[in-house]
Amino acid sequence: MKSGFLSGGGAGAKNEASGEAGDFDKSAAMASQLADMEIDEERQQGAARQGAAGGAGQGPSLFSGKIREEGAEKKEAGEKLKEPSVNLTSQASKFQLQPARKNPVACIVLGMAGSGKTTLMQRIALHVQNNQIPSYVVNLDPAVTSMPYGCNIDIRDTVNYKEVMKQYQLGPNGGIMTALNLFATKFDQVVDLIEKKADELEYVFVDTPGQIEIFTWSASGSIISDMLAYSFPTVVVYVVDTPRAAAPVTFMSNMLYACSIMYKLKLPFILVFNKTDITPCAFAQDWMTDSEKFAEAVQTEKAYAGSLSQSMSLVLEEFYKAITSVGVSAVTGDGMDDLFAAIGKGADEYSAVYRPNLEALAAKKNEREAKAQRKKLDRLRKQMAASGGLDEKGAKKAAKEE
Repeated sequence: MKSGFLSGGGAGAKNEASGEAGDFDKSAAMASQLADMEIDEERQQGAARQGAAGGAGQGPSLFSGKIREEGAEKKEAGEKLKEPSVNLTSQASKFQLQPARKNPVACIVLGMAGSGKTTLMQRIALHVQNNQIPSYVVNLDPAVTSMPYGCNIDIRDTVNYKEVMKQYQLGPNGGIMTALNLFATKFDQVVDLIEKKADELEYVFVDTPGQIEIFTWSASGSIISDMLAYSFPTVVVYVVDTPRAAAPVTFMSNMLYACSIMYKLKLPFILVFNKTDITPCAFAQDWMTDSEKFAEAVQTEKAYAGSLSQSMSLVLEEFYKAITSVGVSAVTGDGMDDLFAAIGKGADEYSAVYRPNLEALAAKKNEREAKAQRKKLDRLRKQMAASGGLDEKGAKKAAKEE
């Protein structure tokens, strides 16, 4: 089963990710706050959302689909929602390791605000269209007002970000996090839609919210990344603003954040230096392979951050060896072939390294669950024997048969 599920309690902004496999039961508390959403069928390939009926900002009043309350009949139309709930029992089968497959390759695209992530997604969508590469595009940013590319599955068709903010009295970031948490509870339906066309697809590109911490350090981000990794070969594409990274301290800040994300998600990692049409990325790749060059560059920094960055460059040498870096220009399209080659390399790495680790974790979890189930059965038999419902001889026979 998948790790990192909702740890329960409160609206989305207060949820924290659980890093251990088998924490699915902890999502029950959060489930009492979630609605039974229905993921709409895929949008037409390449269709822009602006042209859809209702336009941007129009969508479900809060959640699309039917809403039910625990222990109650369906609410009458127009009645105010108080404690919506979602039954997660039917989703349990989706939180298991699926049979290994080679395609499609799921690419989780992350990036700091202003790194050019959306423009890169637009270039990727154009690249796969021009080269007739069958792909899926999933938008997970509920607050975006317009998108320069078409997507097959859009969170905005399921969750109304503004209504979430209004009903739960949240700020912008809290609203995005809560909307993403709501969507994550039904992400199994997204996986179903992808699996139906898995034999026809080569890639699935997942565009995440611009507030990167909302996805990388939230329960919903863990759920989505885990479900993708358990179902398809999955890689992480981290977008860096190359002109800004020309400053050694800023470069080191990006590398530290990238390192933390890689060890958090535990997936093949691709570092994409964007905006190479403005600033070539050769300097950054040199800094990653030669610590002495970075030390020379950082000597101009007189503040404490300079010496700290120099020290951290030595610590991150092993991290640099574990990742692939490419330079691209989302505006001109330069480097796109290198990016797709790196994605293919990451998919191979997933199959060779990460998939066996996931299988080992799944086997250990199944063993723990089987052991816990045996203990429950033994306890039940003893209780039945003590109450006269089953004599000791019958209990032993039942245990032997089990």
